[in-house]
Amino acid sequence: MATDQFKDIENGISHNNILEDLEKPFIQNGKMVVSEDSSSEADKENGSIAMVLLSTCVAVCGSFEFGSCVGYSAPTQSAIREDLNLSLAEFSMFGSILTIGAMIGGITSGRIADFVGRKGAMRISAVFCVIGWLAVYFSTGALILDFGRFCTGYGIGIFSYAVPVFIAEIAPKNLRGGLATINQLMIVSGSSVAYLLGTVVSWQTLALTGILPCIVLFVGLFFTPESPRWLANVGREKDFLVALRRLRGKDADITREAAEIEWQAYNVTLRSLPKSRMLDLFDRKYIRSVMIGVGLMVFQQFIGINGISFYASETFAEAGLSSGKTGTVAYAIVQVLLTVVGALLMDKSGRRPLLMVSASGTFIGCFLTGASFYLKGQNLLLEWVPLLAVSGVLIYIAAFSIGMGAVPWVIMSEIFPINVKGAAGSLVVLVNWIGAWAVSFTFNFLMSWSSTGTFFIYAGFCVLTVLFVARLVPETKGKTLEEVQASING
Repeated sequence: MATDQFKDIENGISHNNILEDLEKPFIQNGKMVVSEDSSSEADKENGSIAMVLLSTCVAVCGSFEFGSCVGYSAPTQSAIREDLNLSLAEFSMFGSILTIGAMIGGITSGRIADFVGRKGAMRISAVFCVIGWLAVYFSTGALILDFGRFCTGYGIGIFSYAVPVFIAEIAPKNLRGGLATINQLMIVSGSSVAYLLGTVVSWQTLALTGILPCIVLFVGLFFTPESPRWLANVGREKDFLVALRRLRGKDADITREAAEIEWQAYNVTLRSLPKSRMLDLFDRKYIRSVMIGVGLMVFQQFIGINGISFYASETFAEAGLSSGKTGTVAYAIVQVLLTVVGALLMDKSGRRPLLMVSASGTFIGCFLTGASFYLKGQNLLLEWVPLLAVSGVLIYIAAFSIGMGAVPWVIMSEIFPINVKGAAGSLVVLVNWIGAWAVSFTFNFLMSWSSTGTFFIYAGFCVLTVLFVARLVPETKGKTLEEVQASING
């Protein structure tokens, strides 16, 4: 490989561009084949996709588990506090310690997945989640309850990295985008199912249901192959070929794809890159990308999503709704439906418009909810208060699900060059989980101080989000990384 190619990588050319080259037929009869016409032939060579679909379905059980853990506290707050005699501070710690565990799990997930493989990482995650749910089920006080919640948090922190990476590495090119969206859909589905089940079963029973996705995942992984790319990268050539054969079907021609994955120059190029440090991110050529990535994660959290979602049922009840469960059911349904809509709009409308519309919608939702609490406090239009509160929260979650939930993660994956992506990704994940912890921990205290003020504060952050996106965030849809970098540096 020419020296210039190594220099290009070091200057920020995307891993994605290398993968695009890899996804084209590499060597045939001693010549480089670059014709776009060969794509249809390559698609035919993918053969059966049954194993890919099975493997994806097994993996996204981890995504469903992620959602189940996040959604658990919303419908169980009153019952847990009453049964275990927890103070507001103790339950707030229970709700927020999930994010602390997830923060640690997210930071360590990359090394774990590289050391024991994608399947091994998911197994470890499932074990931690099972231990956590059992601790919650048998808990008689705050200490064991928090330990269980921390374990489930650590587990989903690993899932948040391992599941999407596994799906991306096993899927053929023509299915990768569609399969990747299942990950996000299953997260909100798991959260919504937790909301719904929590309205009809006890908090102990709901904890036991959280074990079921882990069991399905753990058993299912025995019937699915490991990521072929990981096997190739660790030198297990025989296992790599067996895994690729299982994924593509016994009648498929995997010669080209195997040659692409084994392309030694690609591995040599990656290994020749200097390891980046956190301090390198503050270099002039990376600082704007860091500002965009960190800023989006800060605003994603500080518009209040984790506080509102964790304690949705209590919010509805405090607003005067006869049953907080009714609002929670509606919340769950809206969340799933609008996440599907957001996935469909992602590559059609563009990232910036979707973010700005989403942030504007969350502002409207927060404003309406805050107004409902203001009217209640002033004893004005009391018959309208529950309707305003439910409408505000549902508008908020609908708008968040369309854009602010997924788009910041998409943009984060697009704005960093490969030589700093590991360090930058760790920083962004860390900021996201710190923000999630801060919001989930302080939400109940803010509501005790002023319900109106809490939602107006979140509404203010929604306005700042619109201004931030309009001023700093570039449109990345349909651009190569070089074009994204040029727009950022320009």
